[in-house]
Amino acid sequence: MSLPDLEAWAVFAKVVELGSFSGAAAELGMSAPTVSKIIGRLEARLGERLIHRTSRRLSVTETGRVLAVRAAQILAEGEAVEAEAQAKSATPRGRVRLAAPMSFGLRHVAAILPEFLNAYPAVTVDLHLDDRVVDLVAMGFDMALRIADLPDSGMVARRLCPVRRWVVGTPAYFLRHGVPEHPRDLEKHACLGYSYLATGETWRFTGPSGAEETVAVAARLKANNADALDAALAAGIGVALQPDFIAWKAVEEGRLQAVLTDWSAPPLALHLVMPAGEPRAIRTRVLADFLIRHFAAGTAPWTSG
Repeated sequence: MSLPDLEAWAVFAKVVELGSFSGAAAELGMSAPTVSKIIGRLEARLGERLIHRTSRRLSVTETGRVLAVRAAQILAEGEAVEAEAQAKSATPRGRVRLAAPMSFGLRHVAAILPEFLNAYPAVTVDLHLDDRVVDLVAMGFDMALRIADLPDSGMVARRLCPVRRWVVGTPAYFLRHGVPEHPRDLEKHACLGYSYLATGETWRFTGPSGAEETVAVAARLKANNADALDAALAAGIGVALQPDFIAWKAVEEGRLQAVLTDWSAPPLALHLVMPAGEPRAIRTRVLADFLIRHFAAGTAPWTSG
């Protein structure tokens, strides 16, 4: 039984990642003909074409797209093994792929990444922003920040800080329409909705005595990103159930007013999630440590209140 051609799988992963033979060759310190020869060797071994190439471009076949995910894992595992073997003082280098929710990523992750990149000039970060939950393994991500009440899974998750959700509106809106004193009062108010809310257009609350209340709201505006509700909120169109990391500054400055403060929406938290398995490349560990430092409870500014 022959051993797998690990070099060829790693080279294939790099070609797919960079989208060209010449790009992969430059990063790997090889010539483009050598890279092409290695890919040809792998295709001959498999008996199937992985990449179509012409004089101008290349395209990955359907089989190639499926195998590229596994090849990227092989490359990452090989890099991680070598990183683990190096001294802990070794310089972190290479790419880290990070997924984060859109609003949180734009407001808070993107804001601190320059500090990380200045501290680790040999590390690059590929930041993917999407409010939908991505499959880290299938899409080749090293880690993700997720805001949820996480169920058990095959991922390694670290809880960083709680995320509270407040019913907010402008002071002018509440002067015109009154301040709701009970969640049921929201049925009389114009509401602004978030499309990815787990409970849809139903808002759930728990009162100070532990009583639970469920309210079906009619959303005048519904969006798949919470930041898209800001303009309507500021214009006094209605009220929204917004996370503290979005609304805290406006509430602190008086531009928004939080109501029903004795009631709380179901608890959520910010988690750092990574695929299970060790060892991890040092570049992944230093980014994880950086995010933990900045977003731990009591450190992030919206968690101090």
